[in-house]
Amino acid sequence: MLERGELMLTNLDLVELTAFRRELHRFPEVSGEEVETARRIVAALTVLSPSKILTGLGGHGVAAVFDSGVEGPTVLFRAELDALPIEEKNSKIDYASEIAGKSHVCGHDGHMTMLLALGRVLARQPVAKGRVVLMFQPAEEDGSGAKAVVADPAYQEIAADWAFAIHLEPGRPFGYVSTVPGLINCASLGLTIKLTGKTAHAADPEDGVSPARAIAELIPKLEALGTGGALDEAFRLVTLTHVQIGEPSFGIAPGDGVIFTTLRSTHDAGLEGIETAARALAEAAAQTYGLGVDFEVTDHFAASINAPEAYEVAIKAMETLDVPYGDAGVPMRASEDFGVFGWGAKAAMLCLGPGEDYAALHNPDYDFPDDIIPIGTAIFERIARDLLGSAQEP
Repeated sequence: MLERGELMLTNLDLVELTAFRRELHRFPEVSGEEVETARRIVAALTVLSPSKILTGLGGHGVAAVFDSGVEGPTVLFRAELDALPIEEKNSKIDYASEIAGKSHVCGHDGHMTMLLALGRVLARQPVAKGRVVLMFQPAEEDGSGAKAVVADPAYQEIAADWAFAIHLEPGRPFGYVSTVPGLINCASLGLTIKLTGKTAHAADPEDGVSPARAIAELIPKLEALGTGGALDEAFRLVTLTHVQIGEPSFGIAPGDGVIFTTLRSTHDAGLEGIETAARALAEAAAQTYGLGVDFEVTDHFAASINAPEAYEVAIKAMETLDVPYGDAGVPMRASEDFGVFGWGAKAAMLCLGPGEDYAALHNPDYDFPDDIIPIGTAIFERIARDLLGSAQEP
């Protein structure tokens, strides 16, 4: 039994929660497709009799509200519904993904389970004031979900004053939490540059308009816009992830080309600046070589910033629970869309370690460690109690 929280998760709780987590693991759904996952979450929440369950938030999002009936702040805890388009390769488990090409190899199945565990505890011992919102957000992996949830008119019913999330992060000792005030995750976006010319016979390339030279010139110029370095105000990173010119043929001189590049900065204004510069480079190259140019932006993540006040609340909770914490590995270059909840609330992201030698996120053999569910749940519960108290026994 877990003895660190206001109430305990029983052994039966942990058995049931582990089984539920593994059920989620078997049936992953990627961003925007989380229909059955949301249905399973709603079913699990319904038996806890929350004050309200909202569905369809920002797509397939689900929120459960545990309202004390007494005026006070709204404290939101977030987990993610979606999985990844990655084929799972893990012979060590008997609950591997049953959906070809899709898997929960980012830990979202475990994050959802920790929120459900928190719901069990709150159902047994309500908070004294305010309300707790358990937010199961869609489409984190492509950066669209949090924005869609916050933009949904129904979200105004549950708009948070405080928001917290835990993400499992390998490379840290088991049960150790990495967090800092300020930047926790970088802003990033995917910029696709499409150049259009005219094909020709390979024997007469002068009859066409090839994007080859434009792309050859663009590659080093784009990379020069952001070369990495320390995660300070000046940090910029441009990563070319895919380049294609024409079709795989020996008889056709290419008539089109595409560049996929990920842009990254420590703040949203910096990201906007890199995008503007990248577009200007591509437009100049297109003009020089007589090409058309189009752009597409995908996977757009705002920077995640931990509010100092929320950071202090989380630190106090972990100190009460004797959970070790520090700043190992944070802030991170990787992006997370949880920061959107911080636009209107005091928010903090916590990175919970499963072990220093644990499989990395997005590895095909990654699996969430069930033994860490009680630790994440206890941190969430302690935060809720510190902000909202505990209702007196009737």
